[in-house]
Amino acid sequence: MERTEVNMRISSERLVLRPWIAADRQPFADMSADREVMEYLMPLSPHDASGGWIDRQLEHLQEHGMCFWAVERKSDQSFVGAVGLLPVSYTAHFTPAVEIGWRIARAHWGKGYAPEAARAAIRFGFEELDLSEIVANTVAENVKSRRVMAKLEMTRDASDDFDHPRIPEGHSLRRQVLYRLTQKQWRSLAP
Repeated sequence: MERTEVNMRISSERLVLRPWIAADRQPFADMSADREVMEYLMPLSPHDASGGWIDRQLEHLQEHGMCFWAVERKSDQSFVGAVGLLPVSYTAHFTPAVEIGWRIARAHWGKGYAPEAARAAIRFGFEELDLSEIVANTVAENVKSRRVMAKLEMTRDASDDFDHPRIPEGHSLRRQVLYRLTQKQWRSLAP
């Protein structure tokens, strides 16, 4: 399905999820170079860190009507990170699927921005894209992201855990825990 909603903005109480702009490239590169931010993520190539990843998000937005959007704080338009939805691009027992994910700059940790932005993205996914389910995954040791998944009312069944096919065997990030949220569950929780 071809989409053209590339200028869309998704708002929450304190944040805006929006398409990427040139001014986001350096803050994104800085965030992606932070070892603590990237602790549970595969490192980006120099090309991706310098803008290739952002370019792909804009392509996903054009093609699918969703991406990992740039997140800015409403109060001062400062760059907070990236949060959004993407079609899962590998084959696993739960695919095809759409995943939600987040990467927040360390200066903004501990303020509740990841769950707030993720809730806005989930709302968009279920209300505007009519997705039937949204998934999220990480390594078991990533307690912070798993806490966000729990705050989003996503649930985990240990039998869904999987070896990520894009991460080499023996790598500490290969084994992933999977969380799910169906539209039906979400609607039963929504006010």
